[in-house]
Amino acid sequence: MTMRRATVWLVLAAASWGLGTVIAKRAVAEVAPLTLLAVQLLSSVVLLTVLMRVRGVPLRDAGAPALLGRLGLLNPGLAYALSLTGLVSISASLSVLLWALEPLLILVLAALVLRERISSVVVGLSVLAIVGLLSVAGPAVSASGVGVALTIAGVIACAIYTIVVRRSIATSDSTAQVVLAQQVHALALILGIVVVAALGGRGTGLEGVTAAGLISAVASGIVYFAVAYWCYLTALRRLPANVAAASFYLVPVFGVVGGFTFLGDMLSVLQWLGVAVAAGAVISILARTIAVEPALVTRSIEAPG
Repeated sequence: MTMRRATVWLVLAAASWGLGTVIAKRAVAEVAPLTLLAVQLLSSVVLLTVLMRVRGVPLRDAGAPALLGRLGLLNPGLAYALSLTGLVSISASLSVLLWALEPLLILVLAALVLRERISSVVVGLSVLAIVGLLSVAGPAVSASGVGVALTIAGVIACAIYTIVVRRSIATSDSTAQVVLAQQVHALALILGIVVVAALGGRGTGLEGVTAAGLISAVASGIVYFAVAYWCYLTALRRLPANVAAASFYLVPVFGVVGGFTFLGDMLSVLQWLGVAVAAGAVISILARTIAVEPALVTRSIEAPG
């Protein structure tokens, strides 16, 4: 896979996460957060299983490290359980801002753990992207200490996930098998939590859900987990973790544009300028990588970690 194609996979992953969030907004109005996550993961697992069967791809990669599959307990399992629970008490805008910490955490961890070189230009463009996101989300920020703490815990879990996966993904033959294994582990974790909650008298979280709400839950799961994770892990096979992390700044950009297009969300001129700044910063990072850092990516392929 060329660097240019890997970059396209990154952008597709960001678009899927952003648009998947827009679809999930419809579902979360009717479905409890953890139950929604269970429905999303189940939808993704079913689709991936069917597609792999149709294409004759084995559901398991016997040669892949067992750790790869178990990482699903961390992300999307624990990470998104924490994030969705935190989202109950904070605004979506504040959540977006907190998740903007993830690429910066990955930059630091990639330098410390994977020994990836982080140029001052990449750091500067990352800060510029955050400034753009601040102008988008700033007007609607409200805070809750518990919600913020839960969200940051989810962000940390995702950052650690990216670093560990980057060290191990090259040993797996099929991205689809990794995605499926991780999401099966995550689904088992979340279903266990939902069942315990239901037995404790809190209900299943599906009481009173409409057909539209259920369709939104299923669709968001397919886009957010099946499509996005497949694209992201495909790109992560070839690109350094710090470059892949930069694409995360595009997620709220696609989310904002999707909200404007499909949900009628309105933005001020300053907020649209912030969208442009964030998108421009990420595009600059990816373009710079393609143009002047082929040696870095080559070393990353030959000797990950």
